[in-house]
Amino acid sequence: MHNNPRASSMPDATTDPIARAFDLRHSFTTFTQRCGGANVSTMIDHGRDLVSVREATERLLTAAAKMDNASVAEPSRLPGWSRGHVLAHLARNADALVNVLDGRPMYVSATARDADIDRDAPRPLDVQLTDVRQSAARFQETGATPADWSRTVELRNGVTDAAARVPFRRWVEVELHHVDLGLGYELEDLPTEFVEREIDFLAERFSGHPDVPPTRLTDGTHAWSTGRGAAAPVVTVQGSGPDLLGWLAGRRDGAGLTVEGGTLPSLPPL
Repeated sequence: MHNNPRASSMPDATTDPIARAFDLRHSFTTFTQRCGGANVSTMIDHGRDLVSVREATERLLTAAAKMDNASVAEPSRLPGWSRGHVLAHLARNADALVNVLDGRPMYVSATARDADIDRDAPRPLDVQLTDVRQSAARFQETGATPADWSRTVELRNGVTDAAARVPFRRWVEVELHHVDLGLGYELEDLPTEFVEREIDFLAERFSGHPDVPPTRLTDGTHAWSTGRGAAAPVVTVQGSGPDLLGWLAGRRDGAGLTVEGGTLPSLPPL
Protein backbone atom coordinates (compact mmCIF):
# COMPACT_ATOMS: atom_id res chain seq x y z
CA MET A 1 0.00 0.00 0.00
CA HIS A 2 2.90 2.30 0.55
CA ASN A 3 6.63 2.51 0.85
CA ASN A 4 8.16 1.26 4.08
CA PRO A 5 11.15 -0.87 5.16
CA ARG A 6 9.19 -3.91 4.03
CA ALA A 7 5.86 -3.80 2.25
CA SER A 8 3.29 -4.09 4.99
CA SER A 9 0.03 -5.89 5.53
CA MET A 10 -1.96 -2.78 4.99
CA PRO A 11 -4.66 -3.10 2.35
CA ASP A 12 -3.57 -1.35 0.36
CA ALA A 13 -16.02 4.40 13.77
CA THR A 14 -19.29 4.03 15.00
CA THR A 15 -21.54 6.42 16.94
CA ASP A 16 -24.65 5.05 18.66
CA PRO A 17 -26.96 6.03 15.76
CA ILE A 18 -24.74 4.16 13.33
CA ALA A 19 -24.67 1.11 15.61
CA ARG A 20 -28.44 1.13 15.71
CA ALA A 21 -28.52 1.22 11.90
CA PHE A 22 -27.09 -2.30 11.81
CA ASP A 23 -29.12 -5.43 12.34
CA LEU A 24 -26.83 -6.82 15.03
CA ARG A 25 -28.09 -10.35 14.42
CA HIS A 26 -26.13 -10.23 11.17
CA SER A 27 -23.16 -8.12 12.23
CA PHE A 28 -20.72 -10.96 12.90
CA THR A 29 -18.60 -12.93 10.44
CA THR A 30 -16.61 -15.95 11.57
CA PHE A 31 -12.99 -16.54 10.60
CA THR A 32 -10.35 -18.97 11.84
CA GLN A 33 -7.59 -17.79 14.14
CA ARG A 34 -4.42 -19.81 14.55
CA CYS A 35 -3.30 -19.88 18.20
CA GLY A 36 -0.54 -22.25 19.20
CA GLY A 37 -1.48 -24.61 16.41
CA ALA A 38 -5.14 -24.78 17.42
CA ASN A 39 -8.03 -23.41 15.43
CA VAL A 40 -10.13 -20.91 17.34
CA SER A 41 -13.41 -19.49 16.09
CA THR A 42 -13.25 -15.71 16.28
CA MET A 43 -16.03 -13.29 15.42
CA ILE A 44 -15.62 -10.09 13.43
CA ASP A 45 -17.99 -7.39 14.65
CA HIS A 46 -17.79 -4.83 11.86
CA GLY A 47 -19.93 -2.34 13.78
CA ARG A 48 -17.60 -2.42 16.76
CA ASP A 49 -14.61 -2.08 14.44
CA LEU A 50 -16.19 1.02 12.91
CA VAL A 51 -16.30 2.52 16.40
CA SER A 52 -12.59 1.74 16.79
CA VAL A 53 -11.85 3.32 13.41
CA ARG A 54 -13.66 6.50 14.44
CA GLU A 55 -11.81 6.68 17.75
CA ALA A 56 -8.42 6.01 16.13
CA THR A 57 -9.10 8.67 13.50
CA GLU A 58 -9.89 11.23 16.19
CA ARG A 59 -6.64 10.39 17.99
CA LEU A 60 -4.69 10.85 14.78
CA LEU A 61 -6.41 14.12 13.85
CA THR A 62 -5.85 15.52 17.35
CA ALA A 63 -2.14 14.70 17.17
CA ALA A 64 -1.73 15.93 13.60
CA ALA A 65 -3.44 19.23 14.40
CA LYS A 66 -0.46 20.13 16.60
CA MET A 67 1.81 20.24 13.55
CA ASP A 68 2.44 23.25 11.33
CA ASN A 69 2.90 23.40 7.57
CA ALA A 70 6.66 22.92 7.87
CA SER A 71 6.15 19.77 9.96
CA VAL A 72 3.83 18.30 7.33
CA ALA A 73 6.60 18.58 4.75
CA GLU A 74 9.13 16.80 6.98
CA PRO A 75 9.98 13.11 6.44
CA SER A 76 7.74 10.50 8.01
CA ARG A 77 9.06 7.18 9.24
CA LEU A 78 8.26 5.64 5.85
CA PRO A 79 11.22 5.91 3.46
CA GLY A 80 10.49 8.36 0.65
CA TRP A 81 7.29 9.68 2.20
CA SER A 82 6.76 12.98 3.99
CA ARG A 83 4.10 13.33 6.66
CA GLY A 84 2.03 14.91 3.93
CA HIS A 85 2.27 11.70 1.91
CA VAL A 86 1.00 9.72 4.90
CA LEU A 87 -1.97 12.04 5.43
CA ALA A 88 -2.78 12.07 1.73
CA HIS A 89 -2.65 8.28 1.63
CA LEU A 90 -4.97 8.01 4.61
CA ALA A 91 -7.56 10.19 2.91
CA ARG A 92 -7.36 8.41 -0.43
CA ASN A 93 -7.42 4.99 1.27
CA ALA A 94 -10.70 5.87 3.01
CA ASP A 95 -12.23 6.69 -0.35
CA ALA A 96 -10.71 3.54 -1.86
CA LEU A 97 -12.33 1.37 0.82
CA VAL A 98 -15.65 3.06 0.12
CA ASN A 99 -15.15 1.90 -3.46
CA VAL A 100 -14.51 -1.62 -2.21
CA LEU A 101 -17.66 -1.71 -0.12
CA ASP A 102 -19.68 -0.27 -3.01
CA GLY A 103 -18.40 -2.93 -5.41
CA ARG A 104 -16.11 -0.67 -7.47
CA PRO A 105 -12.38 -1.13 -8.11
CA MET A 106 -10.39 -0.02 -5.08
CA TYR A 107 -8.23 2.27 -7.24
CA VAL A 108 -8.43 3.15 -10.92
CA SER A 109 -4.86 1.82 -11.22
CA ALA A 110 -1.68 1.55 -9.19
CA THR A 111 -0.26 4.47 -11.18
CA ALA A 112 -3.29 6.65 -10.45
CA ARG A 113 -3.14 5.74 -6.75
CA ASP A 114 0.49 6.82 -6.46
CA ALA A 115 -0.11 9.97 -8.52
CA ASP A 116 -2.98 11.01 -6.27
CA ILE A 117 -0.82 10.65 -3.16
CA ASP A 118 2.05 12.61 -4.72
CA ARG A 119 -0.39 15.31 -5.87
CA ASP A 120 -1.94 15.73 -2.43
CA ALA A 121 1.18 15.38 -0.28
CA PRO A 122 2.35 19.07 -0.51
CA ARG A 123 -0.94 20.54 0.68
CA PRO A 124 -1.01 22.76 3.79
CA LEU A 125 -1.99 21.24 7.12
CA ASP A 126 -5.53 22.57 7.26
CA VAL A 127 -6.35 21.12 3.86
CA GLN A 128 -4.81 17.78 4.80
CA LEU A 129 -6.79 17.53 8.03
CA THR A 130 -10.06 18.51 6.35
CA ASP A 131 -9.50 15.85 3.69
CA VAL A 132 -8.72 13.13 6.24
CA ARG A 133 -11.75 14.11 8.32
CA GLN A 134 -14.18 14.30 5.39
CA SER A 135 -12.97 11.08 3.74
CA ALA A 136 -13.24 9.33 7.11
CA ALA A 137 -16.84 10.56 7.38
CA ARG A 138 -17.60 9.13 3.93
CA PHE A 139 -16.21 5.78 5.04
CA GLN A 140 -18.33 5.87 8.18
CA GLU A 141 -21.42 6.75 6.16
CA THR A 142 -20.85 3.80 3.85
CA GLY A 143 -20.25 1.55 6.85
CA ALA A 144 -23.58 2.64 8.32
CA THR A 145 -25.50 1.46 5.27
CA PRO A 146 -27.27 -1.88 5.90
CA ALA A 147 -25.59 -4.54 3.76
CA ASP A 148 -24.65 -8.20 3.56
CA TRP A 149 -21.44 -8.05 5.54
CA SER A 150 -20.70 -11.72 4.87
CA ARG A 151 -20.22 -11.01 1.16
CA THR A 152 -16.79 -11.23 -0.46
CA VAL A 153 -15.22 -8.01 -1.68
CA GLU A 154 -12.13 -7.38 -3.80
CA LEU A 155 -9.27 -5.11 -2.78
CA ARG A 156 -6.02 -4.45 -4.64
CA ASN A 157 -4.13 -6.95 -6.76
CA GLY A 158 -6.93 -9.50 -6.72
CA VAL A 159 -6.96 -9.82 -2.92
CA THR A 160 -10.40 -10.76 -1.60
CA ASP A 161 -11.84 -10.68 1.89
CA ALA A 162 -15.14 -10.65 3.73
CA ALA A 163 -16.77 -7.23 3.71
CA ALA A 164 -16.95 -7.47 7.51
CA ARG A 165 -13.15 -7.28 7.74
CA VAL A 166 -12.89 -4.02 5.75
CA PRO A 167 -13.43 -1.83 8.84
CA PHE A 168 -10.60 -3.66 10.59
CA ARG A 169 -8.39 -3.11 7.54
CA ARG A 170 -9.15 0.61 7.81
CA TRP A 171 -8.35 0.50 11.52
CA VAL A 172 -4.96 -0.96 10.63
CA GLU A 173 -4.32 1.88 8.19
CA VAL A 174 -5.15 4.57 10.73
CA GLU A 175 -3.27 3.10 13.69
CA LEU A 176 -0.04 2.12 11.93
CA HIS A 177 0.13 5.31 9.89
CA HIS A 178 -0.40 7.32 13.07
CA VAL A 179 2.80 5.65 14.30
CA ASP A 180 4.45 6.35 10.93
CA LEU A 181 3.84 10.08 11.30
CA GLY A 182 6.48 10.13 14.05
CA LEU A 183 4.53 12.42 16.35
CA GLY A 184 5.06 10.47 19.58
CA TYR A 185 2.41 7.80 19.09
CA GLU A 186 4.24 4.49 19.31
CA LEU A 187 3.37 0.82 18.90
CA GLU A 188 3.19 0.58 22.69
CA ASP A 189 0.33 3.12 22.60
CA LEU A 190 -1.85 0.95 20.35
CA PRO A 191 -4.95 -0.65 21.90
CA THR A 192 -4.22 -4.15 23.20
CA GLU A 193 -7.08 -5.66 21.20
CA PHE A 194 -5.73 -4.10 18.03
CA VAL A 195 -2.21 -5.42 18.62
CA GLU A 196 -3.43 -8.99 19.18
CA ARG A 197 -5.74 -8.95 16.16
CA GLU A 198 -3.14 -7.45 13.85
CA ILE A 199 -0.55 -10.02 14.93
CA ASP A 200 -3.13 -12.69 14.14
CA PHE A 201 -3.85 -11.08 10.75
CA LEU A 202 -0.18 -10.87 9.82
CA ALA A 203 0.56 -14.39 11.06
CA GLU A 204 -2.26 -15.56 8.82
CA ARG A 205 -0.84 -13.65 5.86
CA PHE A 206 2.58 -15.35 6.23
CA SER A 207 1.09 -18.78 6.94
CA GLY A 208 2.02 -21.27 4.24
CA HIS A 209 4.67 -18.98 2.74
CA PRO A 210 7.48 -21.20 1.44
CA ASP A 211 10.19 -18.69 2.38
CA VAL A 212 9.16 -18.43 6.05
CA PRO A 213 10.16 -21.38 8.27
CA PRO A 214 7.50 -22.94 10.52
CA THR A 215 7.40 -20.39 13.31
CA ARG A 216 5.66 -20.04 16.65
CA LEU A 217 5.05 -16.49 17.85
CA THR A 218 4.26 -15.73 21.47
CA ASP A 219 3.94 -12.71 23.73
CA GLY A 220 4.04 -14.99 26.78
CA THR A 221 0.26 -15.19 26.98
CA HIS A 222 -0.97 -15.73 23.43
CA ALA A 223 0.58 -17.84 20.70
CA TRP A 224 0.33 -17.86 16.92
CA SER A 225 1.77 -20.11 14.23
CA THR A 226 2.96 -18.92 10.85
CA GLY A 227 5.27 -19.84 7.99
CA ARG A 228 5.21 -22.93 5.83
CA GLY A 229 3.35 -25.96 7.06
CA ALA A 230 5.02 -28.46 9.37
CA ALA A 231 4.10 -30.88 12.14
CA ALA A 232 5.87 -28.63 14.64
CA PRO A 233 7.45 -25.17 14.56
CA VAL A 234 11.16 -24.91 13.88
CA VAL A 235 11.61 -21.46 15.38
CA THR A 236 9.94 -19.77 18.34
CA VAL A 237 9.91 -15.97 18.40
CA GLN A 238 8.96 -14.32 21.69
CA GLY A 239 8.51 -10.72 22.70
CA SER A 240 5.99 -8.11 23.67
CA GLY A 241 2.94 -7.63 21.51
CA PRO A 242 4.18 -4.29 20.15
CA ASP A 243 7.59 -5.75 19.31
CA LEU A 244 6.03 -8.75 17.54
CA LEU A 245 3.70 -6.47 15.62
CA GLY A 246 6.49 -4.06 14.74
CA TRP A 247 8.57 -6.88 13.28
CA LEU A 248 5.70 -8.49 11.37
CA ALA A 249 4.56 -5.14 9.96
CA GLY A 250 8.03 -4.00 8.93
CA ARG A 251 8.17 -1.22 11.51
CA ARG A 252 10.91 -2.75 13.69
CA ASP A 253 13.93 -4.94 13.02
CA GLY A 254 13.15 -7.50 15.70
CA ALA A 255 15.96 -6.44 18.04
CA GLY A 256 13.56 -6.62 20.98
CA LEU A 257 12.61 -10.24 20.29
CA THR A 258 14.17 -13.48 21.51
CA VAL A 259 14.49 -16.48 19.20
CA GLU A 260 14.78 -20.18 19.98
CA GLY A 261 15.62 -22.89 17.48
CA GLY A 262 17.37 -20.72 14.93
CA THR A 263 17.68 -17.14 13.76
CA LEU A 264 14.94 -14.57 13.38
CA PRO A 265 13.20 -15.38 10.10
CA SER A 266 13.56 -12.93 7.25
CA LEU A 267 10.05 -11.90 6.26
CA PRO A 268 9.25 -11.38 2.57
CA PRO A 269 7.20 -8.49 1.22
CA LEU A 270 3.44 -8.86 1.50
